[in-house]
Amino acid sequence: MIERDDGFVAPSSGPATYFSEYDEWGADEQTALGHLQGSVLDVGCGAGRHALYAQRQGHDVTGIDVSPGAVEVSRARGLECVEQCDVAEVEDAFAADTFETVLMLGTNFGLVGTAETAPDVLGALATVTTDRGRILAQSRDPHDTDEPHHREYHAFNRERGRLPGALRMRTRYKTYATPWFDYLLVSPTEMDHVLEATGWTRTETWEGDDGLYTAMLEKDE
Repeated sequence: MIERDDGFVAPSSGPATYFSEYDEWGADEQTALGHLQGSVLDVGCGAGRHALYAQRQGHDVTGIDVSPGAVEVSRARGLECVEQCDVAEVEDAFAADTFETVLMLGTNFGLVGTAETAPDVLGALATVTTDRGRILAQSRDPHDTDEPHHREYHAFNRERGRLPGALRMRTRYKTYATPWFDYLLVSPTEMDHVLEATGWTRTETWEGDDGLYTAMLEKDE
């Protein structure tokens, strides 16, 4: 279950999503994965679905996830290089210019946290990527909803001076719960605002279903 800080609770997407294969992914992710280049860092790799795809395409791939369980599962499924690591710590974990492509799929652009923490996270990713580095990042436009609970939450966020899609959330299972964490959903225009002064620019955008889209971010010249 997913629990938001306003008390809203909803089922998570479930194991089927985390173990899905290429043919089951949205057209936006499929198209984006045609733009892989060089060595790849998969941020929030989970069970390794995207990392394993890139590895099968012949790329050197490193997956990172904060969950030791995710690291264990993705390694057991054949991901050759995977580490327990928070995206905010990549500068400490990897040398400069290590990667050419960063994956933030499965709406994992949200792992930048908040509009305030995003510059540090994106700056760290800029450091560990080459001059030709790119990020393939999926998000969901939070405004593409008719759900009253979501619209009320957007208004609540605006009152707090936050972006409408700034989530404070945790995952729960029976009596277990993760710590609360920040997760950011943005429209393409809001993504552009978040990217300002980070050294990254949105250069391509591929539309998916239900408000999903994947963007290619490239370094400013």
